[in-house]
Amino acid sequence: QVQLVESGGGLVQPGGSLKLSCAASGSNFEINAMGWYRQAPGKQRELVAVITSGGTTNYADSVKGRFTISRDNAANAVYLQMNSLKPEDTAVYYCRGGPFLRYWGQGTQVTVSS
Repeated sequence: QVQLVESGGGLVQPGGSLKLSCAASGSNFEINAMGWYRQAPGKQRELVAVITSGGTTNYADSVKGRFTISRDNAANAVYLQMNSLKPEDTAVYYCRGGPFLRYWGQGTQVTVSS
């Protein structure tokens, strides 16, 4: 069974930075793509960033240039470094992974506010 646990969320001021972590358990972490999604109140869950087993990354246009996804296969973890945060980044952030990206973490709240 693949389990994903997010951490690192919290309250940050606009323009600030925050780093999210996702710890994964299960087999073959290194061959699976991993991703970060977010869901704001009243909105659909959307892709933030994804990283393949080979390290190729893709980002939503709204976060491109501000967020960086990375992975540490030895630690079975994926990270999301968020810089230049904006109020519209406020959402619950979810880690997604495992075979065919079919597993979700429970989410961590990120609030960007003065």
